[in-house]
Amino acid sequence: MATVSPSWNYTLHLPHDPRAPGVARGALRLILAAHEMPDLAPTAELLAGELLANSHCHTKGPYALRVRSAEPGRLRVAVWDTDPRVPPAFSDARVPVPPPHAEHGRGLPLVRACADAWGASVLRELGASKGGKLLWAECGAG
Repeated sequence: MATVSPSWNYTLHLPHDPRAPGVARGALRLILAAHEMPDLAPTAELLAGELLANSHCHTKGPYALRVRSAEPGRLRVAVWDTDPRVPPAFSDARVPVPPPHAEHGRGLPLVRACADAWGASVLRELGASKGGKLLWAECGAG
């Protein structure tokens, strides 16, 4: 008899600290190992690393990593932060990749290129919600 893997998700709340993206990537590796998805680790870690770096570099407040699997062999990595502005490089695929000598600007185009799907949601402040935005990317086995 075939077993059905239930969906799962984890959220790691992070302070605005330069060590936070590394801590989050380590937690992601542990989560994927625990769910027997090590084949997704390289791509998932790249996606998470770039989204986390973007939040750390371009916002001042806390941020959070969310990892979710709603179906076997597929993963959604998302990063929430307090700034509601979606970066142009993530919202508009026509934004060019920066020239080779540029020091910044390659992360979000890299996420778009490596993810199976990607997107953004602007979150309104409601009650206890802090608003902000959620950038996400998906990857899967195969």
